[in-house]
Amino acid sequence: MGAETGRITTDIPARLDRLPWAKWHWLVVIGLGTVWILDGLEVTIVGSMSTALADPKTGLGMSSYQVGLAGAVYVAGACLGALFFGQLTDRLGRKKLFLVTLAVYTLATVLTAFSMNPTWYLGARFLTGAGIGGEYAAINSAIDELIPAKYRGRIDVAINGSFWVGAAGGALLTIPLLDPTLVDQSWGWRAAFGLGAILAVGILVVRRNVPESPRWLFIHGREDEAERIVTSIEKTVTDETGSRLEPVSDSITIRQRKTISIALIARTVFTLYPKRTVLCFSLFVGQAFLYNAFFFTYGDSLTTFLGVKQTGWYIAVFAVSNFAGALLLSRLFDTIGRVRMITFTYIFSGVVLGITGFYLGSVTAVTLTLIGSLIFFFASAGASAAYLTASEVFPMETRALCIAFFYAIGTAVGGITGPLLFGKLIDDASASGDITGIAPGYYLGAVLMVAGGVVAAFLGVKAEGQSLESIAQPLTAEDADGSDLKPAAAPA
Repeated sequence: MGAETGRITTDIPARLDRLPWAKWHWLVVIGLGTVWILDGLEVTIVGSMSTALADPKTGLGMSSYQVGLAGAVYVAGACLGALFFGQLTDRLGRKKLFLVTLAVYTLATVLTAFSMNPTWYLGARFLTGAGIGGEYAAINSAIDELIPAKYRGRIDVAINGSFWVGAAGGALLTIPLLDPTLVDQSWGWRAAFGLGAILAVGILVVRRNVPESPRWLFIHGREDEAERIVTSIEKTVTDETGSRLEPVSDSITIRQRKTISIALIARTVFTLYPKRTVLCFSLFVGQAFLYNAFFFTYGDSLTTFLGVKQTGWYIAVFAVSNFAGALLLSRLFDTIGRVRMITFTYIFSGVVLGITGFYLGSVTAVTLTLIGSLIFFFASAGASAAYLTASEVFPMETRALCIAFFYAIGTAVGGITGPLLFGKLIDDASASGDITGIAPGYYLGAVLMVAGGVVAAFLGVKAEGQSLESIAQPLTAEDADGSDLKPAAAPA
C-alpha cells in the first residue's frame, strides 16, 4: 500500500464536522463549486454553434461528421481526464489537482477560441474535456472533505446542479451570438469560448485561497500541516461567527502512507463494497440515459417537429428548472435523508418521462418544455445526488478515483451510447415526420431511471449528518488495539 510513515491519532475530522457555517465555507463553495457553471456554459454553447462552425466563411468548414466527432472527442477527453486526474488527486492531493485541472481547462478553451482548422479544434476539445473530467474528481472530493457533515448533502447537490446555471447562460448567450445582425458570425463563436476562459481565470484566483484537504494531509504523513490548516480555519470561523467552538471527543487512529496502490483501490471498490458499487453504477447510468433521452432530442424535437426556430429561450427555461430543483430540494437530502430523496426523485422523474412518451403526438413546444421542466426539477436533484453518493460512500483514499470511475461510466454511456441510439431515433422520426418515433428513447430512459430509484431504495446509504469516516472507514484506519479495521464491516 506504499511506504508507511507512522501511526497517529487525530481529531481533525470531528473538528471540521462540528464547525458552524461561516463566510469561509462560501469561499470553498465559490472557489471550487462554480466550475460546473463553466461546464454547462461550454456544453450549451458548443451544441448551439454547429451551424457557425460548419460554414467555411464564418467557422472552420466542418462537416456534420466532424461536428459530431467533436462531441465524441470531448466526451472521450472527459472520461480519460477523470480517470487520469482522479488517481493523481488521491495520490498527489486535492489542491494540486484542482489547480492543475482548471488550468488545463482554461488553456484548452483559449486554444479552442483560436482554432484555425478542424484538427486543431478537435484537439482543443479533447483537452477541454480532460480538464472538466479531472475537475469532477478533484472538486467533489475536496468539497466533501472541507464542508461540515451537517451541510454536506445540500451543498454538494446544489453545486452539482449549478451546471444548469451555465447551461441557461449559454442558451441565452447564443441568441445574440447567432444573430448575424448583431454579431459577426466569423468571431461570435470564438468570443463565446473566450468568455469561458475569462471566467475560469476569475475562478482560479479565488481557488488559490482554498487550502489542501486536512483529511488527505494527515493520512499522507503531513499531520503538522493539517493541524495548522484546521487551526487557521477554526480561528477564521470563530472570528466570522462570533461563536465559541465546543471541544470534540471523537478521534481516529491512522496508519499513514505516502501512496495507496491502484490495485488496493480497485479491490476496495469491487470486493469490499460491491453493493455500493452497484448503487453508484445504477444511479449514474440511470441519470445519463434520462438526460440523453430527453435533452439530447429536445432541441431537434423543437425545431424538426414543433416549428421552433430559436431554441435558446426554451433551453434556458428548461435549464432554470434543473437548477431550481437542485437548489430548492438540496436541503431535503440532509433532513429527509439520502435514501428517501434519491429513491423518490429517480422514480418520480422516470415515471413521468415514461408517461410523456405515450403522449408525444399531442405535445406543443410549450407543453413539452413545461413537462420537461417538471421532470428535471426532480431529476436534477437526484442526478446531483449520484455524484454526492459516489463521493461519500467509499474510503477517503479512494474517493477521487471512485468519483472519476463512476463519472466516466455515466459520461461514456450518456455521451457515446446515448447519442448513437437517440440520434438514430431522431433520424428515423425526422424521415417520417412523426415525433412519436423518439418515444422508445423516453421509455428506455424511464426504465433505467426507475431501476436506479429501486436500487437506491434497497442499497442506499443513510449518510446524512454522518462523518465521512463513519460512512466508510479509511483503509489506513486502525482499532485502538492496533488491528486493522475492516471496511467490509461498514454498512453496505
